[in-house]
Amino acid sequence: MENRTYEERHNAALEIFDAFMGGTVAEPERGARAFRRQHGALGSFAFDVVMGDVWSRPQLSRRDRSLIVISVLATIGSTEELSLHTQVGLNNGLTRSEIEELIIHVAAYAGFPMAMQASRVVTDRFCQIDGVDRLPERSGAEELDDDQRRIRAHDVRKSLTGGRCADDISDDFAAMVDHLGDVGEIAYHWAFGDLWARDELNRRDRSLVVISILTVLSRIDELAFHVPAGLNHGLDREEIEEIMVQMTIYGGIPRAVEGIRAAKQAFEKIDARNSKN
Repeated sequence: MENRTYEERHNAALEIFDAFMGGTVAEPERGARAFRRQHGALGSFAFDVVMGDVWSRPQLSRRDRSLIVISVLATIGSTEELSLHTQVGLNNGLTRSEIEELIIHVAAYAGFPMAMQASRVVTDRFCQIDGVDRLPERSGAEELDDDQRRIRAHDVRKSLTGGRCADDISDDFAAMVDHLGDVGEIAYHWAFGDLWARDELNRRDRSLVVISILTVLSRIDELAFHVPAGLNHGLDREEIEEIMVQMTIYGGIPRAVEGIRAAKQAFEKIDARNSKN
């Protein structure tokens, strides 16, 4: 990693801050001074470390980093920061439908209470942007029979596992129910059949979101499954490791350490399996 002077790091933070604000701040340096004035050393670190050290890194796009951050903030219930980063996410290239879609993943992987709270925060921010009290009526999800959900879920399962699931839909569904009981049935129909199969986010982005949620929740066993799934969906190892770098700021270093260990263990298992083939 290249050494930088403080001035180089601070200038990188100024550029990120300007992008956060959508280029509307005439003098980003005034923002840096405001951070220091209001929060002291914490404000200095929030500017120079969060933006200068982490957000300025090239390993992930700013759009990807916003996907990670919004997912984490929604999961931990950080409502004020979520409102701010909803606007930042739009400035970084996310669409409203993509932000709303990642909130559905929060419902599946962190629970509906957190997702409903996050949805209200995001909706309020959209209303502020539009200068309205209420958004237009939205469309609901597709109304699918269980047979349709299983067909969609099996397609998702094949991509998640890299084809290492049962070829027959009924066998794959039965295997999950046998392993997890009624929890497996709900997971197959809802998480895989209803959610993962939707088109509003591609599967690479969905894996980015889910790995972020699981990391901030310290779900190490689930990461053992979803890290390889992320690779199957087009993330590379450097990008997955970079999720953990982002987590040092938004989930805390202990969670980031857990996450990077889980990712590296998953990589080692993949390499060991490949070496036998």
